[in-house]
Amino acid sequence: MGTLGRAIYTVGFWIRETGQAIDRLGSRLQGNYYFQEQLSRHRTLMNVFDKAPVVDKDAFVAPSASIVGQVQVGRGSSIWYGCVLRGDVNSISIGSGTNIQDNSLVHVAKSNLSGKVLPTVIGDNVTVGHSAVLHGCTVEDEAFVGMAATLLDGVYVEKHAMVAAGALVRQNTRIPCGEVWGGNPAKFLRKLTEEEMTFISQSAINYSNLAQAHAAENAKSLDEIEFEKVLQKKFARRDEEYDSMLGVVRETPAEITLPDNVLPGKVPKTA
Repeated sequence: MGTLGRAIYTVGFWIRETGQAIDRLGSRLQGNYYFQEQLSRHRTLMNVFDKAPVVDKDAFVAPSASIVGQVQVGRGSSIWYGCVLRGDVNSISIGSGTNIQDNSLVHVAKSNLSGKVLPTVIGDNVTVGHSAVLHGCTVEDEAFVGMAATLLDGVYVEKHAMVAAGALVRQNTRIPCGEVWGGNPAKFLRKLTEEEMTFISQSAINYSNLAQAHAAENAKSLDEIEFEKVLQKKFARRDEEYDSMLGVVRETPAEITLPDNVLPGKVPKTA
């Protein structure tokens, strides 16, 4: 930033500070009838009591997700936007390559009616669909939990098993390997095909790759974002059909090619 840029930035800072001072003065003049906006205290990773999250450096945690307390997230796993993982009264363990999709909730149980201690354990390469609820349960490697499904205390989902979207799995239910369960309450529907088992494994890989692109985008500085906006505006009016008629070949700059769209020489930061 040059001298002129710094001067403009400083003037902008003074104007914003003046605006905040005027807002505070106006609030005081309004007395008991004023409304004061509170700053968000959201923290992606938060300790509770003496418990702290442990997230692998190669895992992706979306900025709007919340990981609280005794939670462990393995390598290559991804916790997406709006998720809450709350390990306050017990622990949550998530293996490698697992994806917990947007708005899902993972919690634990200190104990249940039978006195069992119920952490939540999720294995490797598991896919948990959007808005799912997992509470004090165990999900083995390469299992699939559909969108908006609910797994209650003591549920055990074996490897290569699938919980259908919207299913409600009652307490202490065990879903065997290779089976699809669905409904409310959930019950056995059918056996998984080999193609579906392959799809479950591939789904975890796809999300792991997609998470890398999101991690790179979220790690960009303001300067990098503004630079890309300029490039995208410059090349937005290209007409490929017209270019082909003229025999013109235009190359898209590497800077605006996803998912590695960062400035040259910049290395994407991990979450």
